[in-house]
Amino acid sequence: MSDKVTLGKLSTGVPGLDVLLGGGLSEFSFNLIAGAPGSGKTTLAHQIMFSLATSERRALFFTVLGEPPLKMLRYQQQYGFFDMDKVGTCIRYVNLAEDLRAGDFSGVLARIMREVENFSPSMVFVDSFRSVAQTARSGNEGVADLQSFIQELGTRMTSWQATTFLIGEYLHADVEANPIMTVADGMILLTQVHEENSVVRKARVVKMRGQAHMSGSHTFRITDDGIRVYPRVLPPLAADRLPGGEIDQEPRRISTGTPDIDAMLHGGLPQGHSLLVSGASGVGKTIFGTSFLQEGVRQGEKGVAVFFEKGASRLRNGPLARMVQAGDVVVLESRMIDLTIDELLDELNEAIDRTGAQRVVVDSLSELSLYLAPEGRSQLREVVFRMLASLAKRNVTVVVTMGVDDDFTRLKLSQADIAYLTDAIIVMRFGESGGQLRKFISVIKVRGSAHSADLREYGITDTGIEVKPIGIEFEGVVHGLPITRGG
Repeated sequence: MSDKVTLGKLSTGVPGLDVLLGGGLSEFSFNLIAGAPGSGKTTLAHQIMFSLATSERRALFFTVLGEPPLKMLRYQQQYGFFDMDKVGTCIRYVNLAEDLRAGDFSGVLARIMREVENFSPSMVFVDSFRSVAQTARSGNEGVADLQSFIQELGTRMTSWQATTFLIGEYLHADVEANPIMTVADGMILLTQVHEENSVVRKARVVKMRGQAHMSGSHTFRITDDGIRVYPRVLPPLAADRLPGGEIDQEPRRISTGTPDIDAMLHGGLPQGHSLLVSGASGVGKTIFGTSFLQEGVRQGEKGVAVFFEKGASRLRNGPLARMVQAGDVVVLESRMIDLTIDELLDELNEAIDRTGAQRVVVDSLSELSLYLAPEGRSQLREVVFRMLASLAKRNVTVVVTMGVDDDFTRLKLSQADIAYLTDAIIVMRFGESGGQLRKFISVIKVRGSAHSADLREYGITDTGIEVKPIGIEFEGVVHGLPITRGG
């Protein structure tokens, strides 16, 4: 028998935020939502309030700003979470501007308590609490009175069994933040990181008493539906990596759509593997990825294609367009110039889970770096690692392409040391022969499996990639190496 008190958890209704908090907000806790102007504090507070407010769990929202609540509601009701039917019944707004101008904390506290007694809320919000703190610096009462006011407010709210939120523009260096941090059970800090021409919003749980919250900064974005947080986490280990887990038998082989390439892979790509297809512009990397998806469709497997090219001309006609129109392949195309890997993974995983896709093509990693925010561009290897780790957990088979400069003098597998992260590598390259530019393909590695070491010539036809039979003689130079053997 345990005498431990169990803390009730409240789901915030903000996608991803409960993960950062360690399961949700502690019921009856005293919380601070802090950040610079425009960081999303008021929107976050409203999204939590409208998600939790019911006829049994009512909310009081105190405003101490110069602008009336009506103006704030005018903007907040643009978000998908806003429910006008809850205003006045489940949610009540009270303007404390006049009480605050009197400069008497005891009068403000008395007004708050009267409203609480009359409405009996389960949640109380005060926005912006910094206005109260600034009164302590410029008015008749000082910081010591403010601390006493905060402590008294916290005690009163706890006795009323209310979960309280103070919203304010605070920085770590703010003197007035110290008394609040002393009393607060939880603190969520919202920031805007400005690098070059990109702005990325970050959320950080500074403290959350009584529960193991996630540390670090995590991306969030404000959309038409409100705030969405993208926790920066790796997927859990596969079951066969855990003690007592079952060890999988030899994985089944996945056809690439080109029989001769399957033969070079000794039967195809092992299921769940990631394959890097590397080569210069024009060697057929995208065609390889399309054939891979086509083969999946022939076998009744759904696919997801992630593109980062400058347009969608490939979707107007051809095999990919037909697969998309038939609903066999879902295409994800980003047009953000400050994309983060957390957002990309969220969208990609949602598409896989929704469709049951077993094949994924990412085309290409070279262009992905152009869409990432500066932080992601400088950490492209980490971005790719997290993406491949997440996809491996879902046991989908992945083809990623990457363009490299072909100078015909050396063999280059990838940019930014990406080659080490994938399970298999196929290099597609050009070679000079008989006054012609010809194409050659080779398998560099397949983890856990033998593979061909042949260098095979191939061509691109109307039906896709066609590898020439062994025995056709050719002479030429591929990356500085003279070739005089059968293809």
